[in-house]
Amino acid sequence: MGLRVGGVSEDFRKQMLGYGLTTAQILYRMPDHPSLLQTYVWQNYDMFPKFPALTDFLAFWQQKLDGPLHSVTVAHSKLIKPAELRAVDGVFRLH
Repeated sequence: MGLRVGGVSEDFRKQMLGYGLTTAQILYRMPDHPSLLQTYVWQNYDMFPKFPALTDFLAFWQQKLDGPLHSVTVAHSKLIKPAELRAVDGVFRLH
């Protein structure tokens, strides 16, 4: 769960700004055994179509980690879509 700022989670704030949940399956070569592939799953809120958070993560990977990248498969979904957000007419209180 994301950090709460002013009663609203940071994840929700990002979704309202247009971020969507991005999942990347990263295949990379094992440093000691280059013929073997290992998988890593990365998930974060990111902006389609440029994916700046994923791009930053992959740049970090290439600069700091030993396992060379083989391939990256990306899935992206906006969890809150404009048609799903509507004003509520009325206030409901639970005691």
